[in-house]
Amino acid sequence: MKSTPTEFLRPAGAEDVPALMALRTEAEQWLTTQGTDQWSDPETGARAIDKWRQSIDEGRSWVIVDADGGALATVSRGPVDRDFWHDSDGPETALYLYKLIVARKCAGTGLGGRVLDWAAQVAALEGRAWVRIDVWRTNTGLQSYYERNGFTHVRTESPSHRRSGWLAQRPTAGAAMPNLPLAVGDPALWLRRSEQPRSDIYG
Repeated sequence: MKSTPTEFLRPAGAEDVPALMALRTEAEQWLTTQGTDQWSDPETGARAIDKWRQSIDEGRSWVIVDADGGALATVSRGPVDRDFWHDSDGPETALYLYKLIVARKCAGTGLGGRVLDWAAQVAALEGRAWVRIDVWRTNTGLQSYYERNGFTHVRTESPSHRRSGWLAQRPTAGAAMPNLPLAVGDPALWLRRSEQPRSDIYG
């Protein structure tokens, strides 16, 4: 029997900015405890936040919420980063993900992996072969996380003005957690459906 979903993915809007900034602040604090310098530079962080706000305004960011609307995670997509990916990589063959952040209370639940599965499905529907990421060069823990979720290291680029550059990609075919797809849309709509007779929901 199918169960009612408890996490819901929807486009992020301006009203979500405070909650998303709180997720980032929590992630920054946690990263400091892990001995990585990621996001520790105020100037770099300020530029990243400005770009993130722009992606929200342009409809390129999503938020994953619980049934009460509380933010659990976020992810964004964006254009190919030409500091890292070149014409020989076939830039148009991939969807580029940025700013995957999961609330610490959801760590270890597989929520991040489910978000990555959703992104791969979107990329496949667009006719793309890959989901690509770039990761902070010194954050080996995060690099290992992506490898556990189906990504393969392509190479590491080290432009002097960037601190990211560990490049990886994952094929869009297949899902790491096929039995736990994320519900997409308004939580209230899903919950109203769950109150209908089972024959009405599942036929």
